Amino acid sequence: LLLLLLPASTAEPELRFRPPAETPVRLFTEPELARYDGHQEGQPIYLAVKGVVFDVTSGKEFYGKGAPYNALVGKDSTRGVAKMSLDPADLTHDTTGLTEEELKSLDDIFNNVYKAKYPIVGYTSRRILNEDGSPNLDFKPEDQPHFSIKDEF
Repeated sequence: LLLLLLPASTAEPELRFRPPAETPVRLFTEPELARYDGHQEGQPIYLAVKGVVFDVTSGKEFYGKGAPYNALVGKDSTRGVAKMSLDPADLTHDTTGLTEEELKSLDDIFNNVYKAKYPIVGYTSRRILNEDGSPNLDFKPEDQPHFSIKDEF
């Protein structure tokens, strides 16, 4: 009876955080990501764009072994996605020298294709670690070029 007389705000504290994802998000090194290149039957297929690793297994007809876009998987192919290129020289995370049009294309494809269609399974270690593997204490997602973390979680 006493609980019924108490104001609702004191009965149960409101949760102010999102519950953890069912599958934990991973941090991938380049060799780890390379294992998910679509060449092993039964293994998921992963593709990284802008340091975000997507599970593109549901698009196996596009990304699987022998498929038209298989060259993009198992690595961070940000530059290739921006330039719409499968040239091995473009299959890298490096966006140096891309035109404004290519950067806009990258953002559009990142948001309207990858984030819209495929689950995020992790991030590349390059995004938040130094070359020696130590944490980059200066890393701030909001300072990364052409990257917004706010909608990823």
